[in-house]
Amino acid sequence: MTPYLIGIVLALGVGLLGTFAGFERDRAYYATITIVVPSYFGLYAILGGSTPVLLQESVVIAAYLVGAVLGFQRNIWLLAALLVGHGLFDAVHGFLITNPGLPAWWPAFCGSFDVVAGAYLALRLRSGAVSAKPR
Repeated sequence: MTPYLIGIVLALGVGLLGTFAGFERDRAYYATITIVVPSYFGLYAILGGSTPVLLQESVVIAAYLVGAVLGFQRNIWLLAALLVGHGLFDAVHGFLITNPGLPAWWPAFCGSFDVVAGAYLALRLRSGAVSAKPR
């Protein structure tokens, strides 16, 4: 299986798990995913032994953390946009930040996971199954 296919299958699995287990009823479910996804880049910077890269990755991680909190508090559509946006960011990440601990397959896997997870959330929002705003 290619990293793209694995990312797609896992994102669908996470989305379906959230739907059928009832996790998505809690607004924190998709916010938590939005926080965790970019945090792996920090882990890979640590594995690569680069403090300067960890600091660069931390800026992106912090931005996603703030975005996840805002999306959780105000409108979950922001979380869908952040997930898809991170998937697109994965495509150019290597041109912006050279992370020595990042596996070569990670951008393809993470990018496809993020885009599919964001699209799944958008479909759930559009169908009305997930409430976009706090109740």
